[in-house]
Amino acid sequence: MEVLKLESLSINFGGVRAVNNVSFSVKVGERLAIIGPNGAGKTTLFNLINGQLSPTTGRIFFFGQDVTDLPTHKRAHLGQARAFQIISLLQNLSVLENTLLTLHGIKQHRFKMLRPIQDFREVFDRAGRELKTAGLWEKKDELVKNISHGEQRRLEIHLGLSVDPKLLLLDEPSAGSTKEESADIIGLIRNLESDITVLIVDHDMDMVFGLAERIIVLHYGEIIADGKPDDIQADQRVREIYMGLEECIDHADTG
Repeated sequence: MEVLKLESLSINFGGVRAVNNVSFSVKVGERLAIIGPNGAGKTTLFNLINGQLSPTTGRIFFFGQDVTDLPTHKRAHLGQARAFQIISLLQNLSVLENTLLTLHGIKQHRFKMLRPIQDFREVFDRAGRELKTAGLWEKKDELVKNISHGEQRRLEIHLGLSVDPKLLLLDEPSAGSTKEESADIIGLIRNLESDITVLIVDHDMDMVFGLAERIIVLHYGEIIADGKPDDIQADQRVREIYMGLEECIDHADTG
């Protein structure tokens, strides 16, 4: 079954076509990485899928439903979740408060503004379970800005998972992380339920080749390659066009 299908998707910014006639589909449970040099259109493509941008032309389907014109929050309620390249947590709130806000936001009682959040016992219980699973329960009262970058990234990914997504979009999940933190994120993604579909944009080739079952390469907003990791490694055009890919692929191949 197809989770996501893009048909002839394009977007223009003035005279620049940032995404150009992109078409592909993604199956349930697939781990797909989208790579390419800076400016290739990767994050713009994610913004189109997520509803933060509207395409100039083309259509987007989510489980067969045309969501091209749906806003981001409605796509979230259909089962999309996203972790951003720049961490989007509320830095001056605690780890627990960030978790409670996320969980409260997916419940019908989010519209009941006159009741204190402490009245929602099930939300507090779920928050405790999520933070224990993330290994962050001991830091529940810490302000987010005071925990490490790797812990913030782990929290953000777990919060994305806490809304029970069908599709998880990870934009540069290893950005700013140490090698150990990146390995932790790889382990987290590998252990996801098999029916959660994951799309990853990342420059870390160890992460890409360690996780992806399939890789799409973008260049100037166009797909220039789409295949299994071994096929991408062997693609001469990819090596010629994607700056630094040959060294990164060789490193991933020997690592």
